[in-house]
Amino acid sequence: MSKINPTQLLKDYLLFKEHVISGKRVIYDQIEPIIDLLKDTMVHVETLGESTHKRPIKLLKMGTGSRRILIWTQMHGNESTGTKALFDVLKYFKVYKTNTDIKDVLNNCTIWMIPMLNPDGADMFTRVNKQNIDLNRDVIDQNATESPLLMKVLQEFDPHFCFNLHDQRTIFNVKDSDKPATISFLAPSENVERTLTAGRKETMSVIVAMNDCLQQVIPGQVGLYTDEFYPTATGDNFQKMGHNTILIEAGHYINDYEREETRKFNTFALLEGLFTIAQEDKHTNYLPYFDIPQNDTLFFDFIYKNALYDVDGEVTVTDVAVQLHYRVENDQLVTFKKVEKTGDLSGFLAHKTLDNKGTAFIL
Repeated sequence: MSKINPTQLLKDYLLFKEHVISGKRVIYDQIEPIIDLLKDTMVHVETLGESTHKRPIKLLKMGTGSRRILIWTQMHGNESTGTKALFDVLKYFKVYKTNTDIKDVLNNCTIWMIPMLNPDGADMFTRVNKQNIDLNRDVIDQNATESPLLMKVLQEFDPHFCFNLHDQRTIFNVKDSDKPATISFLAPSENVERTLTAGRKETMSVIVAMNDCLQQVIPGQVGLYTDEFYPTATGDNFQKMGHNTILIEAGHYINDYEREETRKFNTFALLEGLFTIAQEDKHTNYLPYFDIPQNDTLFFDFIYKNALYDVDGEVTVTDVAVQLHYRVENDQLVTFKKVEKTGDLSGFLAHKTLDNKGTAFIL
């Protein structure tokens, strides 16, 4: 049974949504005033360090309990849904601060949060930082300016649980279904053998609770990432070091390219995870984790059927699959389309299908 009531939260969401930030591109200048206001609440704010381009990286702390939880977002600068969700969670705690459940979380847990680890990447809307380094593959080498800051927090805080918040592309569907993977989870492996260690079982158990919660509001739209071991990945290494790490990937919801619907479900998952850790002494309900379906990659943003199109120098009637891509121009996020695949696309899915009826396809 869920620790929160997601159906009720859907009705109440606008009461605790952090309206100051929205859209796909969230940069440090947008979250700074929110962080400044948090200083007057239950949250303690520190400057952890600076990015390569000298942007501040903040560390937020709340709670006094013995169960230590670390959350970080925007390790990839172009993945902002977790950032929006984290500030929704913080506003939820502020709005409902007198509730017994909130007091339980704050009395039982100490929560440290890095709301934007890669502010330079956020500004550029890129996966990498200003040094062109993927922070999520830098946990061993520690070459990026920002990587030692996260490691310093990990070593100082010694968290029992970590939440590693990311976005996934619109290509993902829940395997054996035509539904998008709106939220995906992973309990990272600790070795190539994918050993089911005690720590992974605990991680899986919290994910089971979050999945049970989400199934009440987005049934069939939760997936799992493969647990193949990545020796340079942050989550895999943190899990290996004894810090139970929950990967949350925010994906697509119908007609939600700004990820404003998905942020709600990301928020609910975070709240359920926090409440579960706060209220349960042991996390042993891991077996239902294996019932969560894997992700598949069958979606395109658009499929144009029966389009007249030049394929390898020959104009023919075919199907054309198109994906949306993004870049920053004049400090604004610009969307553009790219053809990804042509031919018989009957085995694929599209967030929008159009019939060109034999007319020319033009991007």
